[in-house]
Amino acid sequence: MKPNVVVIKEQDNVAVALEDIPGGGVVAVPGGDEFPAREKIPYSHKVALSDIPSGCTVRKYGESIGCASLDIRKGAWVHTHNLTVEAGPS
Repeated sequence: MKPNVVVIKEQDNVAVALEDIPGGGVVAVPGGDEFPAREKIPYSHKVALSDIPSGCTVRKYGESIGCASLDIRKGAWVHTHNLTVEAGPS
């Protein structure tokens, strides 16, 4: 399947959706990894590439964008409801 998210840096734990991805739809990562979206991921929003425990740093484009305010599961939408701007442990 053609990738439908973009990942810039190897250390990123979120990717950015290149299209709307429906809940249960396939998240196709460059390099071949595929997994289901746990919920709808809107175009240009973030999706978790792995489980991110509460308090851990969320990385996008190789940079910290905050920390998980609760446990985030692989395939979940990452947005203001589960992300704070405080930096957490890597």
